[in-house]
Amino acid sequence: MSAPFTPFAGERYAVMGLGRSGLPVARALLAYGADVVAWDDSEASRRAAAEAGVPLADLGAVELRGFDGLVLSPGIPHRLPAPHPVAARALAAGMPILAEADLLWRAVRGRGSRARFVGITGTNGKSTTTALTAIILARAGTPVEVGGNFGTPALALKILGDDGVYVLEMSSYALERLAAIRFDAAAMLNLSPDHLDRHGDMAGYAAAKRRIFDRQDAACTAVVGVDDAWSRAMAEDLARGPARLVRISGEGAVPGGVYVENGRLIDDRDALRLRIASLMGHRALPGPHNAQNAAAAAALALALGVAREDIASAIATFAGLPHRQERVAEIDGVVFINDSKATNADSAARAMACYDRFHWIAGGRAKAGGIASLAALFPRVARAYLIGEAAEDFAHTLAAAGVPHTVCGTLENAVRAAFAAARRDAPAIVLLSPACASFDQFSGFEARGEAFRRLVASLRARASA
Repeated sequence: MSAPFTPFAGERYAVMGLGRSGLPVARALLAYGADVVAWDDSEASRRAAAEAGVPLADLGAVELRGFDGLVLSPGIPHRLPAPHPVAARALAAGMPILAEADLLWRAVRGRGSRARFVGITGTNGKSTTTALTAIILARAGTPVEVGGNFGTPALALKILGDDGVYVLEMSSYALERLAAIRFDAAAMLNLSPDHLDRHGDMAGYAAAKRRIFDRQDAACTAVVGVDDAWSRAMAEDLARGPARLVRISGEGAVPGGVYVENGRLIDDRDALRLRIASLMGHRALPGPHNAQNAAAAAALALALGVAREDIASAIATFAGLPHRQERVAEIDGVVFINDSKATNADSAARAMACYDRFHWIAGGRAKAGGIASLAALFPRVARAYLIGEAAEDFAHTLAAAGVPHTVCGTLENAVRAAFAAARRDAPAIVLLSPACASFDQFSGFEARGEAFRRLVASLRARASA
């Protein structure tokens, strides 16, 4: 029997936050030989950690000097808008605040593996691009582990051999703490205002996103979307190297890049305009935003040596991800689309632009700016059905624009009202694309999307009774 792999033996780590990310990280550190002390402000999370064998101690009272680092769950701030008290104590003690992707990097290299790393970030489209990239690599026969902000936390992924590839979705929260990992291929998809409370302003947000390209060298590839001004500026900066820059677009030709034009995915990296695949009619990749996601995944795969044929095959079979323009059902000529992942206006705009006319369910906990930026798409809205904390503010915005709307309060009321109206317009579309966070009424966008599915299923059962 081989000896256990313990790259963190003799080291001591504090873990603050024991939710979806923190608990698996604490368990992985323990398995890798570290001494771990963990805490969460939630009693339920502490109870789950204790049941999993994770040692607990209040990090607000523990002496932090002598620890090798604090692993802070990504959603817990260490700087803006105000540092969590434990983060403030750690910084005052000179204790580094670590990113779990860096710990994975260290574990993989400590194993002697030369596995490659792919990182994907951007305001919107990260998860779809991450999943599609991993599917392309797997279709090409590459051992792949996928996680980070999407799916499995980074440190909980398996250690791969030299031929393996890690595909990691990276949020701005995680990127601002990176200090070691080097991505062999990294993509920054797009930038629009989001999480500005954590980063101060758009410049701070863009700077956090740009960190995905830190430590790249001439053997690496930087993939950057050029369909918005902030991203174009980043691409211009990265054009100086050292990594090879590949510009991508879902809206048209980009000489020397990878792009979608007239529904065709094109590889023009060597000025040969080589056709990769057709996206025409692809139900899981509608709209120019998904075309950009496909271009990014293709560019990353090409950078890793995947053949265009394998990319085309994987794209053709891609079924999409839940809660992202997911076609839930059709009832009496009404198609229900679950786009619960649209937690900001820019993301909602991408879905709204795919449909000429629709009944729109929106609302929740609003982001800065509300839905004012969606004004150009309001003529497509047959009627809006507003829920959550933002309902009254959204109603004022829509009233000023002459958009028919109903303040429904709850998702249940909105689904019922939208179906009644849409059935009179059939064929019609009911689009849940909230342009808001979900935390006023749900535990996350997934819970909101699942509730939408259940409500639609109930409508279908009644319609067929």
